[in-house]
Amino acid sequence: MTNNPTPAQELRYLDRELGHLDARRAQLLMRRAWLVAAIGAAAAAPAGPSAAAPAGAAGRRPEARASGVQNTLLVLGGVLLTVAAIAFTLVSWGRMGIVGRSSVLGAVTVAALGAPVVLLRRGLRSTAETVAGIGLALTVLDAYALHRVALPGVPGTEWTAASAAALGALWAGYGLRWRALRLPLPAAVLVVQPALPLWALASAADFPVVAGAIVVTSASGAALALRVTAPALRTTATAAALTSGLGAVLASGWQAWSATSGPDIAAGAVLLASVAVLAVAVAHASGRPGIALTSALTGGLLAVAALGVVPAKALPGDWPVVGRLLCALALGVTVLLPGSSPLPPGPVRRGLLLASGIVSAGTALWAAPVVAVGLVGPVQNTEDVWSGAGADPLPSPLDARLPDPLVVLLVLGALAVALYGYAALARRRGGHSTWPSLGAPVLAWGAALVLPLPLRLPYWAAVAAYLVLTAVLLALAWFGRPVTAPGPGAAPSVPPLPHPAPALAVLTSLSTAFLALAAEAATLTVLALLTALFAGTCTALRSGAGPAPTAAPVAAVAAFAYGTGLLGAVAASLELGPTGTALLLLVAPTAAAVLAGWLGDDPLTPAVEITGAVAALVAVGVAMSHAPALALVLGLCGVLAGATALRSGRRSVGYAAAALFLLAAWVRLAAWEVGTPEAYTLPVTVPALVVGLLRRRRPGTTSWAAYGPGLAATLLPSLATAWSDPGWPRPLLLGTAALAVTLLGARHRLQAPLALGGATLGLVALHELAPYLVQLAGMLPRWLAPALAGLLLLAVGATYEHRLRDVRRAKDALGRLG
Repeated sequence: MTNNPTPAQELRYLDRELGHLDARRAQLLMRRAWLVAAIGAAAAAPAGPSAAAPAGAAGRRPEARASGVQNTLLVLGGVLLTVAAIAFTLVSWGRMGIVGRSSVLGAVTVAALGAPVVLLRRGLRSTAETVAGIGLALTVLDAYALHRVALPGVPGTEWTAASAAALGALWAGYGLRWRALRLPLPAAVLVVQPALPLWALASAADFPVVAGAIVVTSASGAALALRVTAPALRTTATAAALTSGLGAVLASGWQAWSATSGPDIAAGAVLLASVAVLAVAVAHASGRPGIALTSALTGGLLAVAALGVVPAKALPGDWPVVGRLLCALALGVTVLLPGSSPLPPGPVRRGLLLASGIVSAGTALWAAPVVAVGLVGPVQNTEDVWSGAGADPLPSPLDARLPDPLVVLLVLGALAVALYGYAALARRRGGHSTWPSLGAPVLAWGAALVLPLPLRLPYWAAVAAYLVLTAVLLALAWFGRPVTAPGPGAAPSVPPLPHPAPALAVLTSLSTAFLALAAEAATLTVLALLTALFAGTCTALRSGAGPAPTAAPVAAVAAFAYGTGLLGAVAASLELGPTGTALLLLVAPTAAAVLAGWLGDDPLTPAVEITGAVAALVAVGVAMSHAPALALVLGLCGVLAGATALRSGRRSVGYAAAALFLLAAWVRLAAWEVGTPEAYTLPVTVPALVVGLLRRRRPGTTSWAAYGPGLAATLLPSLATAWSDPGWPRPLLLGTAALAVTLLGARHRLQAPLALGGATLGLVALHELAPYLVQLAGMLPRWLAPALAGLLLLAVGATYEHRLRDVRRAKDALGRLG
């Protein structure tokens, strides 16, 4: 009789066998890993004792190359020999006779200069370079010794100049004879550099002659650097040319700016012009774009400085700035105009044009403080509004520290004309330039803003000038708007550049408004005109041919801002007080709400709505000092927000309307000196519960999200007040309300009402029982409390698991509620 296992028994058997197989597999894998590691270690071990290397010899590499070691030794040897020769010349010279001195030093020098020839034939080039360097150093000692012994009467400066020239020629000939030596020719270039300036200095020449010698030295070094091809010689010549060129610039500049007489001034200008020509020549001859651009930039700056020397010495005050600017603009015109410059297009012309731009930009920055005073100066009228019209728009304490306004006016005008010409030339050549097209209107605006300052216009004339400037800028914003796209058959055009006129018009209008604060009539007139100007511009830009994505909203915001200011000025003129002023200011947000509803989805709508909201905030701020007026203003703002919320796409404004109505109610209650918190919280709780009841219909909305905020808004403040209230009506009413909320939560199985109502009810009951508990605690012995606590802990510990299950059941039951 066969006893077949049941499926459950067979499944257990299979699981047990699979477990045995897994354990055996893990054991075999561990053994395999050990064998692989052992075989790898055996393969890495040396084959036998005969192949073993000495300990530490494996992988040992030399830390320095043979050529490096050789050069180090040769340099150290050459330095030591040179030091020994110097010591011999300076210390031991007096111990020998004239024959011995000449013989020893001459023989050593000849040997040091002749030894490299033999060393080169044997292929010892590095040793030959070292010995040649020693020989060159010995020739310097020979020159020093010859001066001390044979020609002590020759002045040191003259002897140094002659020695530098002679040593340069000797070293150059030596290097040209044996070209395999790389040291003599660069050394000759270095040693000959001070020869010409020292000769000019020794000949008691004037400073311009010495500066001219430095310029010639720099020119010779630059010519050599551009002509030679050997890397070492070219690098040395370049360094020498740069060093002497810097000295030439410093010397020429000192001569130009410290001179007082006409010939000295002319000499300084000629020297600076010579250095400028040299820099431009280097840029033209150089084949590297970076060097050419840098040299041309340097030459252009030096050319402007040379041309500006004479105006700087001849013109008084700030007028030399005009001379330098004209020189810079002349340089730019020379480079830009076709056929006027012999230089081909490339880095040289770009460098010269960049130099002209740098000087022009520096001049514009020099003029910026006066423009800032013309723009920001009227702000000082806010300190004493409607005190009377001033006679001078320029703040007098700044007169002595600011540039001359007339010079600033000429500078800004010249820069504007130059940038307009540059932009026109670029358009004629088929391109467009962003910065000139944007900078020219800004500079012209700055010149127009500064114009009333040198003319010392009367107050009303200055206000009129600022208004006219604002109107002109708004007209430019209209004429400078982007045009519509070309038709299907039209040729594509360059996309229009953004025009700065709208932003400049806003800045000018702000300055005009502040300037008008000095007089009541001027304030009312200017604000009315600015409101009309910006409103008309906004209408024209919106209805004109072509979109105005930026200018029209800016004009709309400015129109509402100045309209709000006009309403405030009218209220101040009529002495309406805070209430009347705030109510009058609400005309602006009302008009904004009406206009936004009329515009619909127009791009101007957000700007209008935001400006209206800001105007409403201003009205609220004005009414802050009077609580009834504040409540009224908040209520009216709530009405405007509610009307806005009726439009499609603005439903979220309804929350702001509710908040405004609530704030209005709170302010009114505070004005009535109502201290009961329920009067403040119930207007929040009732609408919140109604909204929560509507939200509860949506699937997934919890009772905490629907009813939690509304219930907490009343229960929590009332509970805090009840704990400090000695009477019985408030705790009774609050306990009754909490009981009702708790029962409703239990009836509908809602978590939030049950938790909030139950917690409030328990705390109210605890508050009512607290006096009796205190009395009971005073009557009982003191040992009773610790004893009861101990018994409680024992009971809890004994039934811990059972109590834990009860707590979990309560938690799950609460979690299953809504």
